[in-house]
Amino acid sequence: MLHYIKYENSPDKDWVTFIHGAGGSSSIWFKQLRDFRKEYNVLLVDLRGHGKSKQPLYEKLKQYTFDSIGDEVIDVLDHLNIEKTHMIGISLGTIIIREITERYPDRAQSMILGGATMKLNTRGQILMRMGQLLKSVIPYLMLYKLLAFIIMPRKKHRESRNLFVNEAKKLYQREFKRWFTLISQVNPLLRFFRIKDSGIPTLYIMGSEDYMFLPSISKLVKDHKSSTLFVIPDCGHVVNVEEPQIFNKQAIRFIQGLA
Repeated sequence: MLHYIKYENSPDKDWVTFIHGAGGSSSIWFKQLRDFRKEYNVLLVDLRGHGKSKQPLYEKLKQYTFDSIGDEVIDVLDHLNIEKTHMIGISLGTIIIREITERYPDRAQSMILGGATMKLNTRGQILMRMGQLLKSVIPYLMLYKLLAFIIMPRKKHRESRNLFVNEAKKLYQREFKRWFTLISQVNPLLRFFRIKDSGIPTLYIMGSEDYMFLPSISKLVKDHKSSTLFVIPDCGHVVNVEEPQIFNKQAIRFIQGLA
């Protein structure tokens, strides 16, 4: 089972489950914990191969799929008898959450998707193709640093870049290759998500400087009645790290508005 940390206040309170992005771990949510623990039961999950989810059993699955990764998150919820939860994700974690809710819609009370990646622009697709060709030639950390810099290029994005790069250093080389291969093949799934409205109350929180992903999300919310968008000014891709106070306030306000 995936490694998890839970903070349970009361059986009467809602659960909020946090899903990190590729190369990260549950530690990226440290700026959310204090505010959310005041209001909710909180569950942090380390995805396969990340953080402390590195047990030998993960060697059994040689090729990763989004449904197998999503099922591992569901296994944790089942183990803890959490029937429904608000799901909060960042970057690649938003794809995992969206995939989970497609197959298990009754498990999600809402989705809060930060730095959501629902379409790779031309630059992103070229980078993925290059990465696929070069992943066995150049060190994976060099490839990851390049990806992080393209997504978070500005000086003020440095904290977010460094956080993800430092977490990525903890990945094994073959683990990185599996995740990179998974991401490079995600376009058909994202196309489906852009077309289909999940019907689950969804808040997208994006940075105004998230040039690679914001345009597609702005277009998506116009077509999906269940979705709303909040854009944080002068902010990049990893909104929960760069502007945690705004992120926390908007996310909690959204959840409270569903009651």
